Amino acid sequence: NVRRPKRERLTLIRIYEELRNRGYGGGYDAIRRYAAGWSKATREASASAYVPLSFDPGEAYQFDWSHEIVILDGVTVTVKVAHVRLCYSRMPYVRAYPRETQEMVFDAHDRAFAFFGGACARGIYDNMKTAVDAIFVGKDRAYNRRFQQMCGHYLVDPVACTPASGWEKGQVENQVGVIRRRFFVPRPKFKSHAELNAWLEDRCVAHARANTHPEMRDKTVWEVFEEERPSLVPYVGPFDGFHAVTASVSKTCLVRFDKNRYSVDARAVGRPVEIRAYADRMECWQDGRIVSRHARAFGRDNTVYDPLHYIPVLARKPGALRNGTPFKEWDLPVAIRRVQRKLERQPGGDRQMVEILSAVMTDGIDAVEAACTEALSHNVHSAGVVLNILARHREPPPPLTITTPDALRLNCEPTANCDRYDSLRRQTDGTLRRARRDGKAEALRDESRL
Repeated sequence: NVRRPKRERLTLIRIYEELRNRGYGGGYDAIRRYAAGWSKATREASASAYVPLSFDPGEAYQFDWSHEIVILDGVTVTVKVAHVRLCYSRMPYVRAYPRETQEMVFDAHDRAFAFFGGACARGIYDNMKTAVDAIFVGKDRAYNRRFQQMCGHYLVDPVACTPASGWEKGQVENQVGVIRRRFFVPRPKFKSHAELNAWLEDRCVAHARANTHPEMRDKTVWEVFEEERPSLVPYVGPFDGFHAVTASVSKTCLVRFDKNRYSVDARAVGRPVEIRAYADRMECWQDGRIVSRHARAFGRDNTVYDPLHYIPVLARKPGALRNGTPFKEWDLPVAIRRVQRKLERQPGGDRQMVEILSAVMTDGIDAVEAACTEALSHNVHSAGVVLNILARHREPPPPLTITTPDALRLNCEPTANCDRYDSLRRQTDGTLRRARRDGKAEALRDESRL
């Protein structure tokens, strides 16, 4: 029983019931006395001595997870809290997530290193499956390829503890209990994970400023952290930490991921896409381009739509605009919604509205809203007028007037005067007539000589 996780251990009364089911005929008191004696003998036999550890500034940090209970938007939920602790200064950082998946590990590291202003040379972990693929003899581990890429990005050397040896990262293990008592009792109440995490970050700073460093009694944890900052490996920016899987696109332009469905561009139907799941969003890639981007949903059986993904389908089936599920909760701007209501009352209005909505993909929602507002101000609402306004707005602005320097200015500025051209033409005509007369006279003289 003692080898089981703490939350799964049986009580003495449960052990007594299990033994009785196996044929034990004694009483509970005998079980209790034997358990007390066994526990005492085990403690005396397994008493171990430990060597205190010390770390240099920027040498190492420790990482671990814990499960905490909070109230989000009125619902009691269990969140997964990532703990990072700098071993020299004891500076803590905690952040809550809905999952313990690999993309959450990546995001927790990026948030922590951005908060600290850098990383340490070594990272100490337990053998979590998101980091370690295989455990060999001693300290040898086969690390996950993506986890190794993250460590290489931040220039961190990962070190895994011996299985079931929590004392090898005792600082962060101790932090889990302290943070649970200080931050999560009583249960905090927030609207969202974002509010909870902003509060946790502020509490980490306040905790570090208020508590004395366990070894340097004349300084707080925050003061020692400020001394350690220059020794950290400089923060180089976020790691592109995503978890990639391949999925097929249904005929309704949906892909399924993590028990939820997300819409993708209708032009991606019929071919597989690569889903890149981040801590806060998910992206679908096909042929090197993004065909979908949504905020991450963590419930079950949710469908997340982007109405713009279905515009190419509406071009062929404009009637679906009225009853299509992706468009029922589309929060269009007021001007576009007014144009839609007016077009719904006339024949062919759905097709015209589809033409206007198609312009959103090229001109943007703000430009289309401005064009609809301008059309309504002139008491018109047809698609032709709105598209014409958009085309006029796309025209390049007139070129700026260039001021001519004095050194390049002409002494005699040209004027737009057609009389000058006429006078030039008269002079040219007179010259030609004289030339003709002179030519005829010369020809007659030549004939007389002959």
